[in-house]
Amino acid sequence: MGGGSVGLSLALMLLKQGLQISLIDRRPPQSWAAPAEFDSRVYALNPQSCALLDTLGAWKYLDTSRIGIIKEMEVLGDAQGRLRFGDRSGYLAQVVEDGAIQSALRSVLHDLYGSAWFQVDEAHSLHLNPCDISIELNASPMLKASLLVGADGTNSWLRKTLEWESIRHEYKQQGVVINLSCSEPHNEIARQWFLDGEVIALLPLGGHHISLVWSAHQDQAQQLLALDPAALVNALRDKIGEPLGSLRALSQAQSFPLELVKVPKIAGERCALIGDAAHGVHPLAGQGLNLGFADAACLAQTIEERGAGPDVGDQSLLRRYARRRALPISLMQGVTDGLHQLFSQNTFIHRPLRNIGMNLVNTVPYLKSLIVSNAAGSPPR
Repeated sequence: MGGGSVGLSLALMLLKQGLQISLIDRRPPQSWAAPAEFDSRVYALNPQSCALLDTLGAWKYLDTSRIGIIKEMEVLGDAQGRLRFGDRSGYLAQVVEDGAIQSALRSVLHDLYGSAWFQVDEAHSLHLNPCDISIELNASPMLKASLLVGADGTNSWLRKTLEWESIRHEYKQQGVVINLSCSEPHNEIARQWFLDGEVIALLPLGGHHISLVWSAHQDQAQQLLALDPAALVNALRDKIGEPLGSLRALSQAQSFPLELVKVPKIAGERCALIGDAAHGVHPLAGQGLNLGFADAACLAQTIEERGAGPDVGDQSLLRRYARRRALPISLMQGVTDGLHQLFSQNTFIHRPLRNIGMNLVNTVPYLKSLIVSNAAGSPPR
């Protein structure tokens, strides 16, 4: 259930195993034409996610001239704190438009399986049976399956229907996003500022283009959204100066709420959750979609490893998936929430300590290697 990037990737992985699947979403697949101003939502895909898309055959459908490469990351505190890390021999992440990722995955699915893999519908009830699960749909005959996977987003219908708990912590912030052109090259460096309890990030796109993600307090976000694009650029310049020369807005600003979502149970009898249905993290580390792709890959691998053993919905199999994902999800939520809490405190104690800490980390190569490895989704070197 759910036709976003994470659901599409899992569908493709399971089909390649020879399993029979049906992907259900209430919205039909949309054709995607690359907009001149770039998609308003972009994702920083770590090397593991990029390799996954390549293995699935989706990377070849992406226009590489529109993809931004992050080889270095520069983080600036609010009191002379500075941290810079990266891997000039490789890359930390590649910044890809949301619409492009979904379009590429749909292209692979269509090429291999035609239109049979997708079903436009909406579920309204489900029933657990001894050997399968039945899903009642609004406009189609009942489906029966061995396993039902919820890739249906942060407000997951499946999670709510199963009455699995979700613990939400609202950061009382909005992520304000807008795409910009810059007069100076970004040099494949992502830049991030922690200022007054807010986070401002500039992510490189293809050419002389960047994506702004401004994690702003609610009142500040509303003020930014009320500005015309040129005035928003001026507000940004007042905050960070002109590290990339003059900026020009390419699109209207949009926003999305920021929250931490913990889901204690992500798998049970014949049901599992992946992606935003299974967790939510602060976007300051840019790891939300990477976590989702890792969920999908882990679930697919766990299913493939069963061999001639239990069926794909066996509870012991799904518990194994949940155990494997528990630590990576918990660690990422802890890191992103911890950083948010650290930089949202503006007391006379917190401000100097966090900036001193940033400068100290900047002088320790092994700690910087740990940060690089975490961002890349790989073990430390």
